[in-house]
Order: sequence, then C-alpha cells, then structure tokens
Amino acid sequence: MAFGRMPVPPVESAFVVFDAQDSGCLSYGVEEAGRRWLVKTATTVEGRASLDRAVAVHAAVSHPAIVRPTWTIHGTAGPTLVYPWCDGTVLNHATAHGTDRSALTRFQRLPVPQVEVALDAILDAHLAVSAAGLVAVDLYDGCFLYDFAANRMRLIDLDEYRRGPFVLAADRLPGSRRYMAPEEFTRGAIIDERTTVHNLGRALHHLLDSPADLRFPQDDRRSSPQAWRGSSDQRRVVERATRQPPDARYPGVSALVRAWRLATPVEGGAFVI
Repeated sequence: MAFGRMPVPPVESAFVVFDAQDSGCLSYGVEEAGRRWLVKTATTVEGRASLDRAVAVHAAVSHPAIVRPTWTIHGTAGPTLVYPWCDGTVLNHATAHGTDRSALTRFQRLPVPQVEVALDAILDAHLAVSAAGLVAVDLYDGCFLYDFAANRMRLIDLDEYRRGPFVLAADRLPGSRRYMAPEEFTRGAIIDERTTVHNLGRALHHLLDSPADLRFPQDDRRSSPQAWRGSSDQRRVVERATRQPPDARYPGVSALVRAWRLATPVEGGAFVI
C-alpha cells in the first residue's frame, strides 16, 4: 500500500481505533492486501508537535527493537505516521480514562531469565538512542510492547525524545512520575544522558519487580528488597542509576548497560533478535 502517494486511510476503514489518548493524537489500525498497519495522526497542536518530534527521532535512530514508521505522509495538519502493525500487548495501556496495567502484572510473573532478555532489548535500543545524541523523555511502561507468544520486547511511542543535553524551559517534562528523574520537574535544569540513565533504572526496577498482588502489604513499591526479583548485583546497579543527584548516577547509557550486563548473564550479555 503506497501510503506516500495516496490520501491517509480514513478512520472509518479501521479495524480498531485508539481515540481516548491524552497525547493529542489519534491512532487506528487498517488492513490492506493482507497486511496490517497502525496509522497515527494529530488531533491537536500539541499532537502535531509530538509527531514532528517523532519524525526527527526515527530519522536519527534505527534499532530492531524500536518500531519505526514505514511511511510518513505530510499534510496541512502535520505528519501522519504509518507503522507496521506489531503483535503484542502494551504493558501499561494509558488513556484519558485511566490505566490498565494487567499486562505489566502478567509480564512480572514471567520467569526472570525471560524478563532479563526483554530488559536487555530496552537497554540495547537506548544505546542507539544515545549514539544519535538523543535523550529519553516520557519513557514508561506504556512504551513497552511485549509479544507474550514470541517472547519479544518492542519499544513504541518514543515521540517525546529529543536532542540533548538541553535546559528545561518548562515547569516539568511530560511523563510518568514512577519513571521520571527529579530534574524533569525543575525549570532550568539540565536534561542529559544521566536523565535517561534514571529513566532506564526505573524501568529495570519496575519490570523486574514482583507483581503487586504477590508482595507483602508493608512492602514499598519503590524500594522494598522483598519485592525485588533480581539479584543483589542487579539491585546495586538500579540503585546507582536512580540516585537523586545526576552526578551520582552512571555518567551515560553505555556505562549503565555495561554495568547491567556484567551483573546479568543474558545469552552472553548481548541483545539477541
């Protein structure tokens, strides 16, 4: 389907519509000649700016774990991105009406070695992000698309990533408080790779944590050793990555990934397709 040479497929032809987003975008799935696609278009000015950033991100970064658009259709309302449809379940399905983290709970019940392979895919993808000079913004479990049948992790909706370092000119960045670093709430703060390190450290923590229904009531989700499913070496890596002062964290993504792989025997410590 040559989307680049024809109008955007109408939402009326969709087999599924995601219209309760709070991102200012509308996404929907269409099928043509036996293939499925995800169409993402803006409905607000903020959504258009987000898709403009997404175009720049995918022009700069390519990695097997990052789902990137096959076509970009430029129009008067901004770009429309057409992605290949990928099987899987978003670990946190967040909408304007609330969140559904049932897939996250299911993921947290997987065998630890299987989770570690998925985590390595996330880290490896961010080596490519770092190499492109980008920093993570709005990274959370809603960006993680996991195919439980194929045991494969993919990253989606990295639309807020941007070139760094940069100085925060607003009161806060978009994102989930469960993942965000302290500087993302401080106007005038420097946002750089150490911010990405914090975001990734929180991802490692949440995804290798125990499901909420299997923890003791007194366990605190952010810090309880009893809730942690990983090793003590892995926990020390997470602790350093998520320290409050940026200078106390790993200096960059590559240093974090190196430390994590030393603590984690995932098929030789390398990302595997």
